[in-house]
Amino acid sequence: MTKDYQKILSDLIVSIVESSASDLHLAVGRHPTLRVAGSLVPLSKQPILVSEDTEGFIAVFLNEEERRELEKAGELDFAYTSDKNVRFRCNAFKQRGYWSVAMRFVPSKIKKLEELGLPEILRNFALREQGFFLVVGPTGHGKSTTLASMIDIINHEVSKHIVTVEDPIEYLFVQDKSIIAQREVGADTTDFSRALRAMFREDVDVAMVGEMRDPESIGFAVTAAETGHLLLSSLHTNNASQTIDRIIDSFPGQQQNQIRLQLAGSLLGIFSQRLIPRISGGLIPAYELLIANTAVRNLIREARTHEIDIVIETGSSEGMISLNNSLIELVRKGEISMNNAVAFSLNPKALAGLVK
Repeated sequence: MTKDYQKILSDLIVSIVESSASDLHLAVGRHPTLRVAGSLVPLSKQPILVSEDTEGFIAVFLNEEERRELEKAGELDFAYTSDKNVRFRCNAFKQRGYWSVAMRFVPSKIKKLEELGLPEILRNFALREQGFFLVVGPTGHGKSTTLASMIDIINHEVSKHIVTVEDPIEYLFVQDKSIIAQREVGADTTDFSRALRAMFREDVDVAMVGEMRDPESIGFAVTAAETGHLLLSSLHTNNASQTIDRIIDSFPGQQQNQIRLQLAGSLLGIFSQRLIPRISGGLIPAYELLIANTAVRNLIREARTHEIDIVIETGSSEGMISLNNSLIELVRKGEISMNNAVAFSLNPKALAGLVK
């Protein structure tokens, strides 16, 4: 008897919602598996998946054109909205000749900074007229959610023309005071760079780029920030100093000095975040915030980014936050364990020095 993969998927989505899971993994030879509070939890009451199962799920997710693209490339990013209006960011990929799918749950409600446990100072960056602000961190640690919250602040508080460029579109915004155009790479534009280039002719005030993937898109983003736009984006980097180095090092040597000067002039700040297992259950963010003051701009110009960590440590009076101080504060409040603070710290030795 042919399986009803639409019905099976609907049942799995119920499990995601009831378990407050962040992800669902569908892979041959394994039970469907949830990620709950950072840990993988197999749905052992569900049968182990075979190749026909993952093929069946992909048939539910993709149309014929998307399926051809998947077959050609071996992987595909896409968004999926269930019949119950539950939304996911997905990636289908081939491994050892079989298809697998990873699904990231995207909440329908865009949470406020306070609800996310994020610092209110991020509101100040969202409401700036122009400049370049980055949210960075590992995959799966809430960068898209933070950017969505910042865009929603703009949407509800000021009248702007906002354009997002995403692959795929994740959060869906309901327009309020602002006009919001959400463009999906592949469906609405061929690539990030082309969409960024087009923004200069679209009377844009604010742009949110889901991820900067190449020197061309980074270059357009920095230029947009220099020319009167507010540009929000993300990178898969660990902290502020590494982010600045990654941006500059992505360009050929002869262009690096120019991009360094442009970045020094346009950067507003860099917010790095991690989601840490909470003692009471769930996850809670720890973060680092770099604010681009005069000292930071000079360090960028002079290629002394290795000194930026010191500026963050000593810049708390200006609103800067170091990751270690954020972690220790969560330990003191009883939110996270010291073991997890050490595990997520980028400098455990310095973290130990903060314990009193």
